[in-house]
Amino acid sequence: MPNSSPGSQPQEPDLSGIRFVEVTQETRGRFEDLFEQPGAPKYCWCMAWRHAGREHVQSDEKKRMMMALIDAGTPVGIVAELDGKPVGWCWVAPRATYRKLSKHQDDAEIGIWSIVCFYVPRALRGGGLASALLDAAIGHAFGKGARAVEAYPVDEAAPSYRSWAFATCSSRGASTRSAPPGRAGM
Repeated sequence: MPNSSPGSQPQEPDLSGIRFVEVTQETRGRFEDLFEQPGAPKYCWCMAWRHAGREHVQSDEKKRMMMALIDAGTPVGIVAELDGKPVGWCWVAPRATYRKLSKHQDDAEIGIWSIVCFYVPRALRGGGLASALLDAAIGHAFGKGARAVEAYPVDEAAPSYRSWAFATCSSRGASTRSAPPGRAGM
C-alpha cells in the first residue's frame, strides 16, 4: 500500500506485480481478508444484487450468504492481489446468478456476464487499480465462456454508489456491453 504523510501526495502503487484470483472455496480467505480490512464494505458483502428480499439483513448474515454462494461453486468475482495481499475486488458473474438487474433485461439471453460492484481501498484509488480490475474481470468472464459482458458504471456524483465503477473508469460509456474479439455486434 502506498505510504503518505500529512502534506504529501499519495504515491501511486506499482501495479506491475498485480495478479487476479477467482474467488472459490480455495481462495475465499483472500476475499474475506480484503472485506475484513478497515474501510472495506463488510456492511454489505456485495449481496445487494443477490438478496431478493426488502427486509434488512445484518452484515454477518450477508457474509454467511456470500460464503454459501462461494461454497456452492457459484461464481462471485475476482480479487486483486499486490505483493501477496488482497487489494481489490470486482464482482463479475453470469447475469443469471443475480436477481433482476434491469427492468429491460431479456432473461432469454444466455452467456451474459455482469459486472456489478468494485472495491478498491481509498489509499489505492486513482492509481489504475480499478481499470486493471475491470480489464481482468472482462477477461475472466470471457475465459469462463461469456458471450458478452455488461457493466453498469455510474457518474462520480452519485453518492449512494461509491462501490460501483465510475463511468470514467472506462471509455466505453454509461452502459457497457462487450463482446470478445471477432464477435462484436452480437
